[in-house]
Amino acid sequence: MNRSLHLFAGIIGSFALSCYALVLLPQQQLGGLQPQIAEDEGKIVDIYPVKNVSHEEGRAIYQSEGCFYCHSQQVRDEQNGTDLARGWGVRRTVARDYIFEKTPVLGSMRIGPDLANVGSPKWRNENEGEYATYKPKKRDASWHLLHLYAPRTVIKSSNMPPYRYLFETKKISGQRSVDALDLTGLDAPEPGYEVVPKPEATKLVAYLLSLDKSHPLKEVKGSAPEVAAK
Repeated sequence: MNRSLHLFAGIIGSFALSCYALVLLPQQQLGGLQPQIAEDEGKIVDIYPVKNVSHEEGRAIYQSEGCFYCHSQQVRDEQNGTDLARGWGVRRTVARDYIFEKTPVLGSMRIGPDLANVGSPKWRNENEGEYATYKPKKRDASWHLLHLYAPRTVIKSSNMPPYRYLFETKKISGQRSVDALDLTGLDAPEPGYEVVPKPEATKLVAYLLSLDKSHPLKEVKGSAPEVAAK
């Protein structure tokens, strides 16, 4: 009987300890995180992150299309990977970066590059060997739309599938649409027609261009926030 009580107590104790270590302790440490605020002479000069709901539809499309199966949104530090050397970020990502994301799409696979900072002007995605040849000079909305429609047009070694159902081919009426894709070769539509993005593609690209976790944070070594000059 005593052995049974000890065994039962051990099981309950192990369960309670696991709950504390895996649930309660992280909640105590991270559950109260707030945006980082920098002040100068009593005035707020910087807040990060800022809650932005304007790209929620694009984020929903990102999730529904399963982009997180091949792309992550977490930059590891130098001790745990080569993310910084690859130019996927200027610092590692931390918990504060995600406090306004209801369901962070951190991802675990990297068939494609990490996208945590794909919208940042500091994002380079420089790779060694053959990939360096295809490094784009400017990853703006037009580049991303073309990449969604015909990935190998902009990155010849890409194994990303085309998302052509996010676009439509229509007959040109008058002038060519400003958002029509510049397609050549086998990807080009028939004469007199153009390929334009559907709203889903436009919203997805807007969400990608909003991804920027390069802001300096006090908890990341060597990236203390700058205060505006007096």
